[in-house]
Amino acid sequence: MMILRLIGESFWFASDALRQNKLRTMLSLLGITIGIFTIISVFSAVDTLRNKLQESVDKLGSKTIFVQKWPWIFGDSYPWWKYINRPQPSMRDYDALKERLENVQGISFEASASNRTVKYRSNSVENVGLNSASQDYNQTWNLDFQEGRYFTESEGQSGAPVVILGADIADGLFSGAEAMGKQIKVMGRRLTVVGVFKKEGEDMLGMSQDKNVLIPINLARGLFDIENENYNPQITVRGKEHISLEEVESELQGVLRSIHRLRPGAEDDFSLNKATILSNQLDVMFKMVNIAGWVIGGFSILVGGFGIANIMFVSVKERTNIIGIQKSLGAKNYFILLQFMFEAIALCLLGGALGLFLVYLITVFFTYVMDVKIILDMQNVITGITISVIIGAISGFWPAYAASRLDPVEAIRS
Repeated sequence: MMILRLIGESFWFASDALRQNKLRTMLSLLGITIGIFTIISVFSAVDTLRNKLQESVDKLGSKTIFVQKWPWIFGDSYPWWKYINRPQPSMRDYDALKERLENVQGISFEASASNRTVKYRSNSVENVGLNSASQDYNQTWNLDFQEGRYFTESEGQSGAPVVILGADIADGLFSGAEAMGKQIKVMGRRLTVVGVFKKEGEDMLGMSQDKNVLIPINLARGLFDIENENYNPQITVRGKEHISLEEVESELQGVLRSIHRLRPGAEDDFSLNKATILSNQLDVMFKMVNIAGWVIGGFSILVGGFGIANIMFVSVKERTNIIGIQKSLGAKNYFILLQFMFEAIALCLLGGALGLFLVYLITVFFTYVMDVKIILDMQNVITGITISVIIGAISGFWPAYAASRLDPVEAIRS
């Protein structure tokens, strides 16, 4: 009880000192406010960007591996000119993998042509992505439909003239009317619409079905060379849920090396790309951004801390005689120390709270006015408060210690 009473009295003395010097208090807050505002703003912006990028990466699937000629990330030990001679993923590879892989939920061969034009009567949509895929495409990707269905087995095998539209393509061609059963023209061929993908919206990596159309791979064979590098051929493999990604990757690598007849010790002539590669790169990138945020905000907080220390020395000087009276009445050194420490911490907490409030106002502005959701999570709030307390304790300790060591007689006489 005695300790709680001493802490309460210390807070009362500190708050009384802050109330008596409002202008000086507000000026002292600015450095801490700017520092906390800078750091938490950077952290919130980084969290927002990271979450949006991670949402895009998550669309690739945690159990999905992409067999491609080029890796997503180049290593220093493997120059790019060694990749140029690699073969493209082929239908032969796809057929062999489909026959021999055991730990997969689905495997699909995909090729795409960009910047195509689709037409329906007098309406047309340009810059459309024309995707083609084998029958298991719905097993390797999560597909949601707002109209219609996926290709049937017979449509996929025979290369029937059917197509599934992205939501933006359907709106552009039919202006909100029903798309099912209508015939559109793609690369000179008339195709019947059997489905429309559910609208996904834009993401950070551009992986959206909204502006794409999908046709069976056997239909695409008659439109373009699906194994040509210009059409980005790839094999997508999705592992079973109860099988680890490492096990799926190991099996896939072994089977592919066997298909390509690579000798033991020879380098792979294919790339196995997966979402974790991008996630790891994001981790590295955002660690650097966080460090930059600490450096930028740290300078502001350092300046603010010096300002708080300076004000506290002035406060000690002004109240020297009061300190002498308190000590002559029996106040202990630690009571005087706590009194000024709490005053410094209170100053920093006020500055930190103001900085966090400014960040909150910015998040509200961007969320409701600019329609951009900014993340201000509790961890960042706790970080801001913790930094404020630490800076207050560091800045206030030496002035508080100097005050606690004053001789009561000399202090009263001053």
